Amino acid sequence: MEKTQIQEMLDEKGFIDEKIDPQLKLVEEIKRLKKEKNAVILSHFYVDAELQDIADYVGDSLGLAQEAEKTDADMIVFVGVHFMAETAKIINPSKKVILPDLKAGCSLAESAPIEKFAEFKAKYPDHKVISYINCTADLKTLTDIVCTSSNAKKIVDSFPKDEKLIFAPDKNLGNYINSVTGREMVLWDGACMVHEQYSVEKIIDLMDEHTDAEFIAHPECEKPVLLIAKHIGSTSSLLNYVQKSEAKKFIVATESGILHQMKKACPDKIFIPAPSIDSTCGCNDCTYMKLNNLQKLYICMKHEQPEIQLSEEVIEKAKVPIQRMLEISR
Repeated sequence: MEKTQIQEMLDEKGFIDEKIDPQLKLVEEIKRLKKEKNAVILSHFYVDAELQDIADYVGDSLGLAQEAEKTDADMIVFVGVHFMAETAKIINPSKKVILPDLKAGCSLAESAPIEKFAEFKAKYPDHKVISYINCTADLKTLTDIVCTSSNAKKIVDSFPKDEKLIFAPDKNLGNYINSVTGREMVLWDGACMVHEQYSVEKIIDLMDEHTDAEFIAHPECEKPVLLIAKHIGSTSSLLNYVQKSEAKKFIVATESGILHQMKKACPDKIFIPAPSIDSTCGCNDCTYMKLNNLQKLYICMKHEQPEIQLSEEVIEKAKVPIQRMLEISR
């Protein structure tokens, strides 16, 4: 396939739409390409199970950023969403970073367009900016330090108590960190479409039905959901918690992809996805994460496209707050 055809397809669809021989053993071919091209496959907890199982590393945003920083591979294949692949490129600008589908975005990142955030920031000239990693590379250029849900409290606590702070783009995570630190950070009005869809009433009904289950939740959930949670934490924190807890049953309020790792780690335990407001919409799944599949992964590794491209200026500016986060998180 010619480069121009590939580019046209990427511009239109976000991925290379190529027919694959149905007899092709995709997992074997992906492993062959990985070895041939000296590539590393990094996967988020929220993609489908078969993609998690083929990855060299599966983790949350902090773990993925740390893996991207230390890899000696020539090519980073990011099975996740766009901002994650951008972060890997910023950390390792000399390496090729590819993503199976360029349209695998993020509702949080999309909630904070750079122009509007710049106007918002200008209203608070004496404030430092903490940006949740779930944002665009452009927004990171306006940031003093990046955080993830794993280290948000630690990052906020690294500032003096009297330091004025802006937290963007997730208002729910920001509210939660305010509550556990006693801060009054100014919050950008953004949210994750998955984590805002949980129904407190349905969760309580489910807890009444399963009285032996512990309810655990991601801090991107809204406050009423967090108030009834036994444990609140990032995806890696939730995974660690279920392994250490003596409970045998859990109701989990975060994207359903994490249940695969929970079941692998604790095959004797039961995991129930928390119900959403609309039980017919599949709101426990991130539609962006689910754009990734084995076919797209194979094709993108075969053609080494779509590739993440960022300007030197964006990389230079965005790398500073990411490196600050990685230093504090070591």
